[in-house]
Amino acid sequence: MTPAELSQSVLSAVRAAVEAGELAVAVPESTTVERPKNRDHGDYATNIALQLAKPAKRPPREIAELLAVRIAKTPGIAKVDVAGPGFLNITFDTATQGELARTIVEAGAAYGTNNAFDGLKINLEFVSANPTGPIHIGGVRWAAVGDSLGRILRASGADVTTEYYINDAGVQIDKFGKSLMAAANERPVPEDGYVGAYINDIAADILAERPDVLSLDEAEQEKVFRATGLKLMVAEIQRSMENFGAHFDVWFSETTLHASGAVEKAIERLREQGHVYDDGGAIWLRTTDYGDDKDRVLIKSDGEKTYFASDAAYYLNKRDRGNEVCVYMLGADHHGYVGRLKAIVACAGDDPEHNIEVIVGQFVKMMRAGEEVRMSKRAGNIITIDDVVEWIGVDAARYSLARSSTDSTITLDIDILTSHKNENPVYYVQYVHARASSVDVKAAARGIVKGELKPELLSTEWESDLLGALGEFPRVVAKAAELREPHHIARYLEQVAGRYHRFYDHCQILPKGDAEVTDLTHARMWLADATKTVVANGLGLLGVSAPERM
Repeated sequence: MTPAELSQSVLSAVRAAVEAGELAVAVPESTTVERPKNRDHGDYATNIALQLAKPAKRPPREIAELLAVRIAKTPGIAKVDVAGPGFLNITFDTATQGELARTIVEAGAAYGTNNAFDGLKINLEFVSANPTGPIHIGGVRWAAVGDSLGRILRASGADVTTEYYINDAGVQIDKFGKSLMAAANERPVPEDGYVGAYINDIAADILAERPDVLSLDEAEQEKVFRATGLKLMVAEIQRSMENFGAHFDVWFSETTLHASGAVEKAIERLREQGHVYDDGGAIWLRTTDYGDDKDRVLIKSDGEKTYFASDAAYYLNKRDRGNEVCVYMLGADHHGYVGRLKAIVACAGDDPEHNIEVIVGQFVKMMRAGEEVRMSKRAGNIITIDDVVEWIGVDAARYSLARSSTDSTITLDIDILTSHKNENPVYYVQYVHARASSVDVKAAARGIVKGELKPELLSTEWESDLLGALGEFPRVVAKAAELREPHHIARYLEQVAGRYHRFYDHCQILPKGDAEVTDLTHARMWLADATKTVVANGLGLLGVSAPERM
């Protein structure tokens, strides 16, 4: 029995009590069952009686006592105790608890999925760094977290479109083109331009593609370096994202908003909503009506469109494509964008508490030999995604960047993340999958098959603890999706790893030497396979491999 199934059994007991006239309350849509810290308090505990006390106008312990009688009649439940002010402590019989191993193995890749967001169409935009250089380490964090979040939301039933917004319009692209042109002409890069070995690399690639470019006049050269450099830089970003395992369904060009007239149309739509006004020759959006600290300029007095105008058009474009919820993942230096983005949503007539979510992430540092690493071989004063992959690998990078809450600054220690020690969290978790996989390999070599599961044999404290942890996986996935926090998956996997290692150390799975293969052997093989399934599914949600051997 899974925690979700137990929750339904508890609610069924409430429903039966209401129908019998023992309780006068509306049956809740959901209730919580949790693993108690002290296992003497049973396998699960619920506070349903405290939840019902106020609407029922009865003492919670009195409600708990009448529900305990009904819940105890549920097949698979050995006993139900009332504790404290009205908590219900529920103990399974060993067969019911052990049956979870079969449930997990037979569900396979589907174990852990849920339908919490069925039918919800979500646009998830992440990374979206300016295409004027390689993805830096802050963007790498978003690549890991964003791609993982997309996987988790899909596992919870959502229809997710992952999207990268290419900021290919504006002054920064002009500076990028001029920097490339200066490098190709062996001139100093403009004072406000871009520097780093990558500029010379791209300039050389442009010269190889267009050997005639230096014979053009300055204006034409600049056009070529701008357009070709942008094309090459976007291609490099796409390659880096693909190598990192971060998939984007849509690569959206800002330039298309301007070329299609979408910006002008957006301004007119917002004007019709009554939020656009003219002042001082400029066109403004009255965002202060919705909590922004000042109104925002859409078109300057000289006719130049602002980035904010593009932001407004882009949001409306996302909504016009049928996305109900638009999720933006921004770096810490973009914290000021939250209010103005929500104001755009409100001005468009949408609900800023539902149709948009803005997640702000903090910075990342890297350490080696106790010293902070600050420089890239190729990009100068930043660490790039390719640097991170070269130093610690894709699996370690994705796992370590996704295992902490995005609102906390994190430090990645290269020495730890490349070690084969338990202090390396990705190694600690992956090793569980390899260790569980080795059971099948060793069994096959000896001609031992998994055989029939007799779940009642999985009765030791180590088996019980491991089964309890495995049963929590669907709820952890649902929580990570609801809170938009992939780190819950990683932290959960580390708990499972600890439980499995203890089980493995205390419980002989395969018989030693010529000892007899017993029903207990088969049961423990099922449990090892169940663990392998959960760890593989969890790592898959983080975009991390589950190796068969290490």
